[in-house]
Amino acid sequence: MTDASINASTVQQADAEFGDYFALLKPRVMSLVVFTALVGLLAAPIGVHPVIGFCAILFIAIGGGASGALNMWWDADIDQIMKRTKSRPIPAGKVEPGEALSLGLALSGLSVIMLALATNVFAGAFLAFTIFFYVVIYTMWLKRATPQNIVIGGAAGAFPPVIGWIAATGSMSVEPWLMFALTFMWTPPHFWALALFMRSDYDDAGVPMLTVTHGRRSTRNHILIYTALLALLAIGTAFSGIGGPVYLAVALVLNALFLHGAWKISRRNENDSEADDFKVERSFFKLSLLYLFLHFGAILVEAVLKPYGFGGW
Repeated sequence: MTDASINASTVQQADAEFGDYFALLKPRVMSLVVFTALVGLLAAPIGVHPVIGFCAILFIAIGGGASGALNMWWDADIDQIMKRTKSRPIPAGKVEPGEALSLGLALSGLSVIMLALATNVFAGAFLAFTIFFYVVIYTMWLKRATPQNIVIGGAAGAFPPVIGWIAATGSMSVEPWLMFALTFMWTPPHFWALALFMRSDYDDAGVPMLTVTHGRRSTRNHILIYTALLALLAIGTAFSGIGGPVYLAVALVLNALFLHGAWKISRRNENDSEADDFKVERSFFKLSLLYLFLHFGAILVEAVLKPYGFGGW
């Protein structure tokens, strides 16, 4: 074997190891954190320097990744049971639990301190609270204690736009909490749709998801109720400081589709669902991903247009 081939082999191994550690940060979830935090930052009435804005989003993303690493460390025992998660780095034997814990703690401290230095102490403190809420309140406590786990725990995923807003303004107002509420109310129907066609995973792992504790019929009804409440909130947000005609048009179309999907789910029985491998539920879940992205995208468009006299009312 030549020196070149040895070096290439070493590089490939290093790349693979880096990829495993990066996977601990839950990059898909991190992408949602980055986008919603960015919208919160740009929708704020006070502009920030591009370098400061970039640093703010970077450290919020790192904080979100740190939460993911700590979540995987704690949930390693159930991750190895569930089909959806058994290929994660720890259950797959690629990363030691202690390494995930160390990485999560180090990145948590780094992200909080650097966000406080780059923007303001309030933003850093709020990021610290968000990490604590997701890791301790949700992951360590609620997830295995109550069927309302995803409802209350969904708050952790809803905080990023608030942090982005605080990073820009150093203060609170109604608008970031509307963005928070939008994500908070979206989370239950999004995850309950997933739980409908992944129920066996939660059964096997002993996680008290609503589908396990109350059954699929109750879960279907809950999806419809939460979707109806979400639609009222989403459309009402159009008439706030972060809304406008573009957002209203997007909200009307998306919520009509979302309500229709939730209604179809509520009318389904288990025989129908099993027969087509939960086609309607899977379609609703995919729509839910687009739903949140487009709502926040519309808020971003309104924020970009507003300085030119086109956004808002």
